[in-house]
Amino acid sequence: MVQKLALIGLGTVGRGLIEILDQKRELLSSQFGYEPRVVAVSDIYHGSCQDPDGLDLGRLLELVARGGAEPGCLSGYADAVCEWDSLETIRQGGADAVVEVTVTNIETGEPAMSHCRAAFEAGAHVVTTNKGPVALAWRELSELALSRGVQFRFEGTVMSGTPVLSTATEALAGCDFARVRGILNGTTNYILSEMEQGRPYQQALSAAQELGYAEADPTADVEGYDVMAKVVILANVVMGAELGVEAVSCEGITGLDADEVASAPAQGKRWKLIGQVERIDGRVTAWVAPVALSLDDPLASVSGVTNAVTLETDLVGPVTIVGAGAGKEATGLSLLSDLMAIHRSGKASAPDQSPV
Repeated sequence: MVQKLALIGLGTVGRGLIEILDQKRELLSSQFGYEPRVVAVSDIYHGSCQDPDGLDLGRLLELVARGGAEPGCLSGYADAVCEWDSLETIRQGGADAVVEVTVTNIETGEPAMSHCRAAFEAGAHVVTTNKGPVALAWRELSELALSRGVQFRFEGTVMSGTPVLSTATEALAGCDFARVRGILNGTTNYILSEMEQGRPYQQALSAAQELGYAEADPTADVEGYDVMAKVVILANVVMGAELGVEAVSCEGITGLDADEVASAPAQGKRWKLIGQVERIDGRVTAWVAPVALSLDDPLASVSGVTNAVTLETDLVGPVTIVGAGAGKEATGLSLLSDLMAIHRSGKASAPDQSPV
């Protein structure tokens, strides 16, 4: 079955999805009967292009790679130049599903918020890895999607391609969750692992930047804001809360003493930046902070850029999920898994998208 896609954003994550769709085309068709067709692409830097019969994915990747730092490189896709902006692409592209992978804005959610609304109003599903609209307006957007008979899926917003949200809302459906806590940012986990080996904070951060784990401006990671957004998503989607980002106590790792981090294992401890959601007497609370975990805690053994989360349930006890929390292929996979879930279910509402 053909699924027409419009891709909004062609950065690392968008290219990751296109590469997977291109490489796995035969497997997806033969094993799952899934035939994705990218009919439109819009990127604020690279430009836009569209073809109702489906764009050549290899050519798209070639143009972006060859264009590099050249703005508007997608204009070279065809003789007829497409000048649609992102909203025009969503409204006129004829897609069944919109893949929203623009840069996250946790303060306003824009432009992703407007992209999601436009897609739902056009009768298209949305899959996204963008934390902004999910953290700030999950319930509103879910209700809008439900009213239009389409799905809103966002597996990659918490742990990239490692399936946390679908595990909690689908595989563990029927469970009550007392607490969800985890290591939800690979950059800070790498920095703390390096500090434990004796590197000062600034050296560990520089190493993370050189390896591509940290941005030139690492504020969102090291101050805990990235984890804060993920904690809000977990609180609202998994535990049925109504939390906003302002309700989450947030402390990053910049104030940690390097000697204290390095000496912790000798005392049976290990420092991790933890995001936690907990239900106490019916009330859900959430926080982000560095914690010296006991070495026998399952999260304490998770090192480097790896992420992990423990879901504490009433029916099967604690379930710990460990895996990649970032990366082009892993995040691209999260988009593919959401798209295939939509393919399998048709236009039926997904278990995790209906407001609790």
